[in-house]
Amino acid sequence: MTGAIRGTGTGTGAGARTGTTADTGTGTAADAGTDAGTGTGTGAAARTPTADTPQGPAAAHGPEAPPPPVSGPAPKAWLPVAAAGVTVLLWASAFVSIRSAGAAYSPGALALGRLLTGALVLGVFCLVRREGVPPRAAWPGIVVSGVLWFGVYMVVLNWGEQEVDAGTAAMVVNIGPLLIALLGGRLLRESLPPRLLAGMAVSFAGAVVVGLSMSGGGGDASVLGVLLCLLAAVAYAGGVVAQKPALARASALQVTTFGCAIGAVACLPFAGQLVDQAGGAPVSATLNMVYLGVFPTALAFTTWAYALARTTAGRMGATTYAVPALVVLMSWLALGELPAPLTLVGGALCLAGVAVSRSRSRVRPRRPA
Repeated sequence: MTGAIRGTGTGTGAGARTGTTADTGTGTAADAGTDAGTGTGTGAAARTPTADTPQGPAAAHGPEAPPPPVSGPAPKAWLPVAAAGVTVLLWASAFVSIRSAGAAYSPGALALGRLLTGALVLGVFCLVRREGVPPRAAWPGIVVSGVLWFGVYMVVLNWGEQEVDAGTAAMVVNIGPLLIALLGGRLLRESLPPRLLAGMAVSFAGAVVVGLSMSGGGGDASVLGVLLCLLAAVAYAGGVVAQKPALARASALQVTTFGCAIGAVACLPFAGQLVDQAGGAPVSATLNMVYLGVFPTALAFTTWAYALARTTAGRMGATTYAVPALVVLMSWLALGELPAPLTLVGGALCLAGVAVSRSRSRVRPRRPA
């Protein structure tokens, strides 16, 4: 560059240059975007460009500006807790709806109708958010959780609750969170802190108390019903543990949507039953089936996946022990079923155990020697 920079002062220090171009000088200075500054010399010029200032090579020689802070919205610690709360609340409401829809629909037809509704709602959300297809690495977990949790669990649980009373079903199915903690520690290398184990023990004791208070002596229980509920608990635990690694590679909405769709495909053998029974079912039963698909399936499974991606499988499994207590409360409010005192005690134990399992031990600072 052969042009000269005209300034109002002299010196050897670095001059601050503004973005006002000077047309003086011979050569190509004006064409190269040289600016009139407040100083000349041999030092490096610090350039403060305006909106119209061309970015020339001279800017690279100025004092290096600090990089802009990389800051996004701070992660809110309460969001996963709120998501887990929404899941537990909606899953508890599902038991009330299942009792209504189950009187008109067989276990397989009810599961298929619920999954088809949920898959449709989730698919619309995926299209709106342009989520796309999950990456290949997430598919093993999505397929396993879709078959076990969305498919096998829903059908077997509906069937098992027709063979045993609600109390026995609650006791057996609540083995699931314990299996989740054990499988998570074994397969996912998750830690099992003492507070988690203690809280799960208290909650399971509460679930047993609720089950005994609602079982009416256990005379209605059958071996087939108990085995079906046990299979439901195993399918539930296996589905959760399989879903956890998939959430590290795909979003909660993707994992839930495609898992629900796979579960619906697995339940397609019950399509004939669903068509036949839908024609003669009362409107209230069909509306309850739609409700099960939209809220306890589409919404609750998505909030579950969101929370599961941000905590351990064992801790999330322990959170579901709040469901029996909420079911007792909802049955009281919605169905007018006054719970027995022993049922209330069991529900309180379930909630107390969840509180213990979700708490964190305080680290005491060491005193200087």
